[in-house]
Amino acid sequence: MSSAQRKDDHVRLAMEQQHAHSGRNQFDEVSFVHHALAGIDRPDVSLRTAFAGLSWQAPLYINAMTGGSVKTGAINRDLAIAARETGVAIASGSMHAYFKDPSCADTFRVLRTENPDGFVMANVNATASADNARRAIDLIRADALQIHLNTAQETPMPEGDRSFASWGPQIARIAAAVDVPVIVKEVGNGLSRQTVLALAGLGAAAADVSGRGGTDFARIENGRRELADYAYLHDWGQSTAACLLDAQDTGLPLLASGGVRSPLDVARALALGAGAVGSSGGFLRTLLDGGVPALVAKISTWLDQLAALQTMLGARTPADLTRCDLLIHGPLRSFCADRGIDTHRLAQRSSPSPSPNSGPGPGLSSGSGDALHQMTGSTR
Repeated sequence: MSSAQRKDDHVRLAMEQQHAHSGRNQFDEVSFVHHALAGIDRPDVSLRTAFAGLSWQAPLYINAMTGGSVKTGAINRDLAIAARETGVAIASGSMHAYFKDPSCADTFRVLRTENPDGFVMANVNATASADNARRAIDLIRADALQIHLNTAQETPMPEGDRSFASWGPQIARIAAAVDVPVIVKEVGNGLSRQTVLALAGLGAAAADVSGRGGTDFARIENGRRELADYAYLHDWGQSTAACLLDAQDTGLPLLASGGVRSPLDVARALALGAGAVGSSGGFLRTLLDGGVPALVAKISTWLDQLAALQTMLGARTPADLTRCDLLIHGPLRSFCADRGIDTHRLAQRSSPSPSPNSGPGPGLSSGSGDALHQMTGSTR
């Protein structure tokens, strides 16, 4: 099967998952404690976010999807237009197809052609050479490089890789060879705390935890098998919410994607420590169902409603959401107990510090939003 046909199959199978999705995931096991006097004024709210030395005008991005065929090139064109019109960052799909067949370059280059001033990320796998990583960056004049990890996808993929031991050292070589920040991401099975710590030592600037709950690529690749005999890998890994909780205080900036369905999920992920939040499958479904105008309208609505949630929660900036009190429920709470994560601390983050010199709790932002001041009665 050609690489172009495989890319088209991925889009088709991903959309079948979107239409069949139950709608629930572990973001539903994270809730904000409602403080009725925490609200602030909407003009005081900013969506600007900063992480890993980068500054974006909004904490939302269109995450890696596709490229490599005529059909997927048209999708990338439309995604780039939507990113341009809304001001959000965008990532290309895996550019491995371009390395195998340079004639498909325009299916990726269009991301920059249609979005000349936007923040664009190239995407390669962990087996890419440093030279190919630089080629990917140069092709779309990328502002950052994503390196994706996908062992649970490669395993059932009929033509997939079976040698993974070199991935860590190769990430380090790529990070040392390129002159843009390197963001290492999963593709929907999550990054554990141990993995995030390892990535910090390999030179990654940030990690996109990309957990379970959205597009399931193990399920997609199993669907391409004649016998579909890897069904036991469906839903493999940790959820995005679980990964963010697991990777607290690792010192590496975190991004979040995987199962992000609404502005509330964006706010939950930001409150759990993400610097920005990405979506793929949901945005793609909107694009294919309604075209560019529908996707622009959806992203604009999400940004508007995220600002509304920050206003209600008393968070002047996305980072201030890390001061909001969170309750963890159900199996996610059990995950936290087994991994030694203190959920009581999360539920009391807006409470006064034990002493004037103790500062905020571990892993919390030193800047406090109005919610903290109103709950404690402190003054400026």
